[in-house]
Amino acid sequence: MFQIIKEDIKSVFEKDPAAKNIIEVLFCYPGLHAIWFHKIAHFLYNNNFYTLARLISHFARFLTGIEIHPGAKIGRKVFIDHGMGVVIGETAEIGENCLIYKGVVLGGVSLEKKKRHPTLGKNVVVGSNACVLGAITIGDNVRIGSNSVVVKSVPNDATVVGVPGRIIEYPKAHPLDLDHGVLPDPIADVVKIILKMQEELEDRIKRMEKDHNIFSSDMLTGYKRETNTWIDGGGI
Repeated sequence: MFQIIKEDIKSVFEKDPAAKNIIEVLFCYPGLHAIWFHKIAHFLYNNNFYTLARLISHFARFLTGIEIHPGAKIGRKVFIDHGMGVVIGETAEIGENCLIYKGVVLGGVSLEKKKRHPTLGKNVVVGSNACVLGAITIGDNVRIGSNSVVVKSVPNDATVVGVPGRIIEYPKAHPLDLDHGVLPDPIADVVKIILKMQEELEDRIKRMEKDHNIFSSDMLTGYKRETNTWIDGGGI
């Protein structure tokens, strides 16, 4: 037990550069408190003390603003940063060394009593206000951008952004790379491609105008600039 507590405290220092000392971490990190309350509630839940387990998780929710169902499975060295508004469902599973930011929802999309919440692999980073929904699998070393809505499984080492979440090719970085500012923007990339194509098309039209000595707006009417006359049939 003490080894797990030491691991959790060490994980805070590894994942949050704002952590200054152990006293601060012990008393001022609700994400850490929520994880510890969950360990107790999960033990009781697995031993069929369902109501008591829910009462403990409910108290933890009141104290930390983080709601973790006692049935959820959470691996070692998981850190919830800030944590306010985080919701983790009953059948959710979180692998080791994951980092979860505030407002994240690991939710279900089914009313059936079965596996209905997501499974996160190891070293997953879930950005603020992201929603991961359904009995899907998120691979190891995946990064999920802020405000993304993920409803399909994601392979290892991928980056997911957008609504609905889209898998973006991205060079593999450190598993806990916190530089969310370099996440790719697929919409911006498409706009850039369109603008580049438009620029190339305009250059091509200008070359054609120069070669044929005509105005582009008059190409279909057959207007000839050098003689200031119209050509029958719309020819150039």
